[in-house]
Amino acid sequence: MERVEQHACFGGRQEVWRHESAVLGCAMRFAVYLPPAALQGQACPVLYWLSGLTCSEQNFITKAGAQAHAARHGLILVAPDTSPRGDGVADDPAYDLGQGAGFYLNATQAPWAAHYRMQDYVAQELPDLIERHFPAMSARGIAGHSMGGHGALVTALRNPGRYHSVSAFSPIVAPSQVPWGQKAFAAYLGDDTTAWAAWDAVELLRDAPERLPLLVDQGLDDEFLAPQLRPELLEAACRAAGHPLTLRRHAGYDHSYYFIASFIGEHVEHHAKALR
Repeated sequence: MERVEQHACFGGRQEVWRHESAVLGCAMRFAVYLPPAALQGQACPVLYWLSGLTCSEQNFITKAGAQAHAARHGLILVAPDTSPRGDGVADDPAYDLGQGAGFYLNATQAPWAAHYRMQDYVAQELPDLIERHFPAMSARGIAGHSMGGHGALVTALRNPGRYHSVSAFSPIVAPSQVPWGQKAFAAYLGDDTTAWAAWDAVELLRDAPERLPLLVDQGLDDEFLAPQLRPELLEAACRAAGHPLTLRRHAGYDHSYYFIASFIGEHVEHHAKALR
């Protein structure tokens, strides 16, 4: 691994690392915030953050303001990139497919299958790396925004027992039923829509073996609310399955990091309570 950035931050240290991913077959970057407790040698729980379409590891660490809250609660924050990248990695001219739009799944279709195995990366390879090289406990939480909110919900639901907590901002809750998800799933997984259910939070909730409480915040002035996000579908699925859900709707808030920054402290506290 190679550290490419480090900055003192709220008594801790914000770092960015580069490494060669065996799972993705390319170089990857991830951000890690080490709170003061970690710098003093204490083992700390880890909160993983998955970002949305077009983002990299930089968006969350520069815009969300999460470090102050992580420092107070003694949490390590880890934010990976949103997809594999590089000259040899398949891409698409559109913003919602290819590099920057990995959708946190394991692709099965050419040319994507060669590199796009983001689920294996965020759920297995990256945590293994973090727990080997940093003072990290195996207590994990996962959160995300938009496409990353989809990724957080799906990753927690697909890996019962692996995470102590999960939350999301403005998640794509039913990608099989909305344009962003249908486009990505058709490309990455093929035209057999029965295969899509394994990557759709609403579908996974039907038979979820674990009742990990879900915390979701949604802005009511979000331009993607009706066509892409559909939180009412998550609400209905949780009600039908008896799955605990706290869905908070906020008048006046949109899809931006201004929304995330306004409520990230409450999300960090939600995870800290579960992880401690």
